[in-house]
Amino acid sequence: MAEKQKEMSFLGHLEELRWHLVRSAGAIFIIAILLFVFQKQVYEYFLLAHRKPDFVTYQFFCDFFNMLGMDSTFCNVTFKDNLISLKPTQQLMNAIWSSLILGIIISFPYLLWEIWRFVSPGLTKKEVSRSRGFIFIASLLFFLGIAFSFYVIAPISIHFLYNYQITDLIQNNFTMDSHIGLVTNMLLGVSILFELPVLIYFLTKIGLVTPEFLKKYRKHALVVVLILAAIITPPDIASQVIVAIPILILYEISIKVSKMVIKKQKKDAQKSPRV
Repeated sequence: MAEKQKEMSFLGHLEELRWHLVRSAGAIFIIAILLFVFQKQVYEYFLLAHRKPDFVTYQFFCDFFNMLGMDSTFCNVTFKDNLISLKPTQQLMNAIWSSLILGIIISFPYLLWEIWRFVSPGLTKKEVSRSRGFIFIASLLFFLGIAFSFYVIAPISIHFLYNYQITDLIQNNFTMDSHIGLVTNMLLGVSILFELPVLIYFLTKIGLVTPEFLKKYRKHALVVVLILAAIITPPDIASQVIVAIPILILYEISIKVSKMVIKKQKKDAQKSPRV
């Protein structure tokens, strides 16, 4: 009888997980469909926004360097040719794929909420009360990563790559897939890296990471961060450094977070009655 109840409990958890996944997928697809319906606006004002000479980041850097009395190529940003589509189905498939990726990005807080709903019944009241800000903090870090990537990394990278030319004998003719892929990869890559403090929080909670460990391997972390920055950004030093700086700041914040978790655990251990 006990084995039967355990089996039913396991099957019940699987059924519950299935419905969480179904609702999450439904949210992604609903948002993706809406984005696909308004694909022209999504492309012109978001995915292709960095190809406009008056993009806010180009204007900012232009004014900044002018204030310092320096000339800047950001003041005369030009994109000579339109992006090209090489296959009859390329635009359609790119629109579908981009809508799905942006659907995941926009629905990220809801996806976290579904994860929380599935996990929270197995937590104690104390753990639930302490983790109430999880969705807000994780979502905030994620969208900070999106904003940093969209307004800083993407325009600088695109400006550099579009103007980089070894010789006049080579002409740059970029496809829409390469441009959109560059933008979406940076958006997702940087936003995931911004989740580092949340990851360190949970790793510290389960005892896999300590503040001492993070401090000891700070130099190694710097190398890893630079490698990750090189993967998610174009091969220019400026973009890699710009990505690495906030990640290193988040690493230092993660050390503080780990310290807080350890301190709280020690405090709770002292309060708990000894057997």
